[in-house]
Amino acid sequence: MSARYLPYILIFPVTLFLCLFFLYPFVLVAQQAFTTGAGFTLENFHDVTGHWKFPISLKNTLYLAAAVVPVQLALALLMATMVNGMGKGRDLVLYIWTIPLGISDLAAGIIWLAIFEQSGFLNSMMSGLGVIDRPANLMNYQNPGLIFLAIALAEIWRATAIMLVILVAGIGLIPKEYYEAAEVFGASPWKRFLRITLPLLRPSLSTALVLRVILAFEIFAVVQALGGTLFPVLMGETYKYQFELLNGGGAAAIALIILGISIAFTLLIMRLLRVPKGATI
Repeated sequence: MSARYLPYILIFPVTLFLCLFFLYPFVLVAQQAFTTGAGFTLENFHDVTGHWKFPISLKNTLYLAAAVVPVQLALALLMATMVNGMGKGRDLVLYIWTIPLGISDLAAGIIWLAIFEQSGFLNSMMSGLGVIDRPANLMNYQNPGLIFLAIALAEIWRATAIMLVILVAGIGLIPKEYYEAAEVFGASPWKRFLRITLPLLRPSLSTALVLRVILAFEIFAVVQALGGTLFPVLMGETYKYQFELLNGGGAAAIALIILGISIAFTLLIMRLLRVPKGATI
């Protein structure tokens, strides 16, 4: 067998997997979204976007992503820089920081619900300190800001490690000679971070941001555990159309809207973090 066919043979299993479990389901979802009994139509999109909950769900999803992702990026950069500067104990610290990766979305939401609910830790602490006379129901429609904060904190705690792992690997690939040369010329740690780490970390930053933004638009279980119907998001509406309203066309339409938003932000991130040709440190 000729060696020129070897690459195609090696990628064949992955290609087959993608076709069976991504492309084929995507075609079915698109067909369901754009067709009804009368054939091709945009009726499903008109129905879901015209519903009073859609603007609220879209706004909540975008606001949550805008609040969570930048904080996670800053924390992941700080933590990755600290980990790569460590000697002894580096692996242990990294392991502890990545423990939330092993916790499911729903479990993370329930953990934080135990903090914010009426009989939870926050109420008990405030009651013990004399801030409140008795435990109060904090997670209700009268406190939308607190519900938003609880969901954001749960997501930051649970998913920052996704970006951390990618950035730790990216920083580890930067040659140490760059830092040594910059130190010889008197560059401060902050200047080394700005002029060496960030420029050479662009590919890893792009990967981490794209992955995290896509997952932010798909948030569901954490919101259901902490906010329920009080904080509608796009994925929650997809679930409602599919399993409560039994409207597969509407669910498929919202799924494609989420996909379109994800693709738009992915292209934006890749453009902003693209390394200019001929760029030097």
